[in-house]
Amino acid sequence: MMCVMLLVLCCITDAAGQQYDTSGIRNIQLDSFVVKSGFNMNSFIKRVKNDTTFYKAFKSMHLVPFNAVNSFTAVDKKGRVIASMHTNAQQRLNTKRCRTTTFSNQTVTGDFYKRDKKTINYYTAELFYNLFYSDKPVCNQNDIVAGSMVLKDKSRMEKNKYELKQLIFNPGSKVDGVPFMGDKASVFDADEVEKYDLKISQEMYDSEEVFVFNVTPKPEYKNKVVYNELKTWFRRSDYSIVARDYALSFNTLFYDFDVHMKVRMKQMNNKLYPTLIDYDGNWYVATQGRERMKVVMQIAY
Repeated sequence: MMCVMLLVLCCITDAAGQQYDTSGIRNIQLDSFVVKSGFNMNSFIKRVKNDTTFYKAFKSMHLVPFNAVNSFTAVDKKGRVIASMHTNAQQRLNTKRCRTTTFSNQTVTGDFYKRDKKTINYYTAELFYNLFYSDKPVCNQNDIVAGSMVLKDKSRMEKNKYELKQLIFNPGSKVDGVPFMGDKASVFDADEVEKYDLKISQEMYDSEEVFVFNVTPKPEYKNKVVYNELKTWFRRSDYSIVARDYALSFNTLFYDFDVHMKVRMKQMNNKLYPTLIDYDGNWYVATQGRERMKVVMQIAY
């Protein structure tokens, strides 16, 4: 059932090399600027599905020093803060290119930690920490995407990190192992895509021209789909993803979730890196209870 929480946290399969048939996707609205640009819709959809730039940006952040400001806030059903932790994180690399994270200026309230003052008491925060940071040296990493998504360690945390990556880096794809959901997360599958309105527009983002791909449910399917919104900004020059917003929810007798997430990227030294991860989630699993957590990670390189 832990995989439900990963869907809640918002997903990564290594999409490189996959092939898709986009001929059945008809419900895409193009604004006048996109039409005038000689836009190739089928080619664009294939790029969306086969994108690896988003995943590569997150892998690249493990290869450079950075400073991050982190905020984790747990609230009750009335929105009152019941626990929190604010801290700065510094990733440094040694001469052997091994990365290590140190923390400073930490402030904690409520029951954020268990009695040992070391173990995080909230699963969302624990998972984010394990995905992005390590207080022990991690060596021999690279930002090569092809073939990199292989689950070698079958521990609970590694499985959960693997599935969380699937949801973060390749949203809109099928998430295996989540009961009662079936293919509802597969936005582009024939049975699901007709439930959504798809829109492609052109605008400026961070002084660059971008295509904005927005997926929203049709009114009659609003309560029958997983994604309430999936919005992605693609840089027009090379189709790299520079920003993405997610909003997804689902409800069963055994679990439910309502999650919003924003990720922002910035180009530095010819590479993209994540600079903002903003997560706001409310999820319940029968064996775990309910957790409401707000996470904000601001990253500077």
